[in-house]
Amino acid sequence: MAPDTVPGSFVAIGDSFTEGLDDPWQAGDGLYRGWADRVAEVFATRDASFRYANLAVRGRKIDAIAAEQVPRALELAPELVSLAGGTNDVLRPRVDLDALCRLFEGAVRSLRENGSQVLLFQSVDPTPRSRVIASTLPRIKALTTMVEEIAERHSCILVRLWGAPAFAHPKAWSVDRLHLSSEGHARVAGAVLEALRLGDHGWADDLGPYDVVPFRRRLHDDIDWARHHLAPWVARRVRGTSSGDGRTGKYPELRPFPVVPANR
Repeated sequence: MAPDTVPGSFVAIGDSFTEGLDDPWQAGDGLYRGWADRVAEVFATRDASFRYANLAVRGRKIDAIAAEQVPRALELAPELVSLAGGTNDVLRPRVDLDALCRLFEGAVRSLRENGSQVLLFQSVDPTPRSRVIASTLPRIKALTTMVEEIAERHSCILVRLWGAPAFAHPKAWSVDRLHLSSEGHARVAGAVLEALRLGDHGWADDLGPYDVVPFRRRLHDDIDWARHHLAPWVARRVRGTSSGDGRTGKYPELRPFPVVPANR
């Protein structure tokens, strides 16, 4: 894939980040847009023959992405594949980083050998938005370093998100503090277009001033967040279930954009 050109086909694989949570198409319709759909929309406006598929499923760890989504991406053989994964692995207190690296790099190698250019992502620094999530910082940094090294070894395109001022702003995040808001997804889409030399660096700009929440209100918000978002996540870990159980990718076939979703 040549720089500064729109790919003829694009397949997005990964977890909730790529599925598009929490960027709804319309309030209450149960469908999510996300950065990948936003990028596909730009591609489609520039090339009427462009085709797109999105195989990402919320909650997927890297082993499931490698086993379920990578083989399908290989079958579709698009010009461009995006792979974002590993965050659901490193959010857990125990993770085998060496095994994660082997699976991730094996997936990238297969996609590159199949003829696709591969788009990879730095993680986003979690420290500004949640002290609980920030406790995973060493593992998130390790994941980001791994992705950077794999991108270099396999001549992939790296989307550089770490340290961008936009993601330090509350407006970039949904109420669960784990998923991007619509604004956050729009910023990632801009970062992707810049990485492909189809856009500029304006996506990274600070979102402006915001009120610092007083300690008592912050404590109340933290307790509320733990009850409504952290506790259900922990409960699923204990039960061995996932928010993505029973779900498949929303756009499983390469089709012109916009694509009819496979599920809600």
